[in-house]
Amino acid sequence: MQEAAPLAGLTVVELGTSVAAPYAGLIFADLGARVVKVENPDGGDHARSWGPPFHRGTASTFMALNRGKESVALDLASRSGQAALRRLILDHADVVVQNLRPGLLEKFGFDAAALLRDKPALIWCDIGAFGRGGPLGGRPGYDPLVQATAGIMSVTGEPGRPPARAGVSIVDMGSGMWAVIGVLARLLARRDGNGGGRVATSLFETGLAWMTVPLANFEASGQVPGPQGSGQPQIVPYQAFRTKDAWLMVAAGNDGLFTRLCRAIGMPELAADPDYAANPARVANRGRLIALLEEKFLQFDSAALAARLDQAGVPNAPLLTVDRVARHPQLEAVGMCAPCEGDDLPLAGIPLSFDGTRPRAAGRPPALGEHGTAR
Repeated sequence: MQEAAPLAGLTVVELGTSVAAPYAGLIFADLGARVVKVENPDGGDHARSWGPPFHRGTASTFMALNRGKESVALDLASRSGQAALRRLILDHADVVVQNLRPGLLEKFGFDAAALLRDKPALIWCDIGAFGRGGPLGGRPGYDPLVQATAGIMSVTGEPGRPPARAGVSIVDMGSGMWAVIGVLARLLARRDGNGGGRVATSLFETGLAWMTVPLANFEASGQVPGPQGSGQPQIVPYQAFRTKDAWLMVAAGNDGLFTRLCRAIGMPELAADPDYAANPARVANRGRLIALLEEKFLQFDSAALAARLDQAGVPNAPLLTVDRVARHPQLEAVGMCAPCEGDDLPLAGIPLSFDGTRPRAAGRPPALGEHGTAR
């Protein structure tokens, strides 16, 4: 662990599998907490087998989400496993984070309210699927199901094309982030003498949070937003354009930047045209304007155009594939990825630093039951 460890001394018990709770546990571990991951002895976290690719026999997905944790394998269907978990929580845990299917913990005798009575300082955090109650309250939830149900898929992808999910688990990982935010708020309250308590979030609520702007736009206009590809419904031009040899993302986010863009590509007349001079007009005339820009962009090599736009002060960026991102000098400069102790697989850290230091748990992802087993 590096010097920046603001949660040193905190113990988090993670009753988690897949992505959401494990990502919350990863954040806690990088912030300095001791994170004890409780797994089923028969296979453990589902993500252990989510491959290929595998690294040293374990899915790289699991490796990425479980750095710096301890693994205790407990059979919660057995009395010994139940007793071990109860001792772990009551004797050691400051925080419990769980995303197991509804009713599973209660089936094995673990009631959050009862545990809080026995240990009032405990903070218990539930990461659910669709939230409490309601017509979907008891349904299982996974990231793509919620991307569909919360409307994210409806605004993702290209118009007229089949539905597309965001290429990363934004709902799962976002739910893990909200769990951490809620727990940290409770920790502040506990420090002020208010005790522990329960924190709850869900994948569906997280999906709705990511839909904050599209929902507001619908309520204001009555119009149903649709997918815009790489574009943005309220700003034009704000999307990727094809050049002779590659794609280039351009973000002309205001009228001044649009004027600079037009001058840089040799079309200053567009910025003086009333149909395009102001952003609301550009949004209304999106189709015509984008067609003109697409034709013009195809006349440039990507690097040459990027240099022009940089000189003009117009924000732009190449569309990089994962291999190029992984070897990008800016990734190295910010120090986001590093291997764990005793391993050679670079894994991403959390996007925070304190006084110039990024907190990071150095320990490698644990083997199943490496730190104890009870059947």
